[in-house]
Amino acid sequence: MQNLTVIENELVPVYETSTGEKVVYGTELHQVLGVKSVYREWSARRLKDCDALEKQDFEAVEISTPSGQTMKNHIIKLDTAKEMAMLERNEKGKQVRRYFIKVEKKYKEMTHDMLADLSTELKAVIVVDKRVTKVEQRVEKLENNMTITHEQIQVIKNRVNHKITCLLGGRESNAYKDRTLRGRAYSRFNKDYCDYFRINARANTLTAKFDEALQYIDLWEPDTNLRIQILDSNSQINMEVA
Repeated sequence: MQNLTVIENELVPVYETSTGEKVVYGTELHQVLGVKSVYREWSARRLKDCDALEKQDFEAVEISTPSGQTMKNHIIKLDTAKEMAMLERNEKGKQVRRYFIKVEKKYKEMTHDMLADLSTELKAVIVVDKRVTKVEQRVEKLENNMTITHEQIQVIKNRVNHKITCLLGGRESNAYKDRTLRGRAYSRFNKDYCDYFRINARANTLTAKFDEALQYIDLWEPDTNLRIQILDSNSQINMEVA
């Protein structure tokens, strides 16, 4: 949902995406509705009330402010925006909802009129093009949801093993030889990794996140408590019984 073009600005600015989708910015909708609660709280509540799905009904984005800072925003499809306006249950919400309906009707009629003047051959081409676009969008969605391959799982496993071994001080270190401590290090890493990528197992890493996963492994560091345990273990003197 990028490359937005303003097509209506009578009440709430309405934008059109490169694929023809009609959308609004959440902060602009929030401002026109005159909501008293802050945007972050309101948007989270209303999107949940609408059962809106990210990447399907809206997209979370960050925009630059005049001061040079960034703020969280949402690009919201018109159907969801209508429902969010309606849920305000006041006159302004009704006004905004009627405005969105008017915009939808206007552009549907424009599309219909444009198609009416085209030849049968061109209409057929447009229908096929729309079908191809939908297929491409579905393929892209599937690709974005694909998890890493068996070979990539093995690459990550080897990278993790190398990382943990180095952090423990090598295979000959006391920390590495301490199975409990070694297991604690792996457990801590796996939890941090899964929390970061919002998955329940490393094998569920998205293919699109593979390179980021390798970088995460290289940069990961244990928490202070675990680091102290590793240092304490490696500082102990091994006593050999003659």
